[in-house]
Amino acid sequence: MDRAPGLSVRLKLTLSYAGFLMLAGALLLAAIGVFLLREGWLRTNEEGAWRATPGTYFVRGFAPTAVAVMVFLLLFGLIGGWFLAGRMLAPLDRITDATRTVANGSLSHRIRLPGRRDEFRELADTFDTMITRLESHVAEQQRFAANASHELRTPLSVSKSLLEVARADPARAADPLVERLYAVNTRAIDLTEALLLLSRAGRRSFAREHLDLSLMADEATETLLPLAEKSGITLETDADIAPTVGSPALLLQLTTNLVHNAIVHNLPEHGSVWVTTRVRPRTVVLTVENTGEPIPPGVAAKLTEPFQRGTERVRSDHAGVGLGLAIVNTITQAHDGTLTLTPRPAGGLRITVELPRAPLA
Repeated sequence: MDRAPGLSVRLKLTLSYAGFLMLAGALLLAAIGVFLLREGWLRTNEEGAWRATPGTYFVRGFAPTAVAVMVFLLLFGLIGGWFLAGRMLAPLDRITDATRTVANGSLSHRIRLPGRRDEFRELADTFDTMITRLESHVAEQQRFAANASHELRTPLSVSKSLLEVARADPARAADPLVERLYAVNTRAIDLTEALLLLSRAGRRSFAREHLDLSLMADEATETLLPLAEKSGITLETDADIAPTVGSPALLLQLTTNLVHNAIVHNLPEHGSVWVTTRVRPRTVVLTVENTGEPIPPGVAAKLTEPFQRGTERVRSDHAGVGLGLAIVNTITQAHDGTLTLTPRPAGGLRITVELPRAPLA
């Protein structure tokens, strides 16, 4: 939800603590002031000196002290309340950080809040239990997808071999049915391999090593340059050294998918694709930007879902299987990064992948 900014809970608690302290101090000083006024009237009454003004005695003698005490109470309440509120809300900050980590795709993270049971500990334990069940459910789905895809590889490979034999037969060389079956079989194999890759990246079952993301961008653009030239697309690269840690194979697949997506979903002619890598203080950024038809923001937000395509932007027979950006999203999350899709005002899409930066070797 898009909410307007407001005061933090810690500041609210601090102001509440200081306010109650000030109120208690004011009531106490008021009681003392009433007592002093009453004593002053009694003394002047006993001495018969009604000309003496107790109010003057109160202003000159007690009021400055009362003001000093109130200022001290205000400062003490603000400083003490700030530290007390911070100490009380420290578990909530830890829960918030864990929630943010899980929201970025790290289902293996747990809070494990220490200490005896209270409201915060119960909330943390409930959160850990929920994430454990969610992780188990997601892992079960990933295992099913991986197993199903693996089991499909063998019959699809056999079908491909049989169709290749049929295509090589001179008597069937011009049979359109064989060609159509071969295209369908090839697409099914591509879909199976994509599902296996998606499952592998989702399980984070890969070795990590230091690498340069700019090299991945260069390799992907060199590989896809013939496709870009065939489609009349101008492919430009501006890659700075971008050190990170991850799987070279998966990050190369990520970059290749993005560049391929930018080429395929482009203008019918004279389109452009820009691939850049940049270094920030704590992250490295890969950006792939392309021209194309205008994309509504609602459509762009759904393009990372499996089998979602901007069909109105497909300009060739290389549309893929609808898992390109879903694989990119999964690989990005598996590397603790963030993926951002932004429609360009002039049409097309700007895709940014931000990954943790590694020190230069």
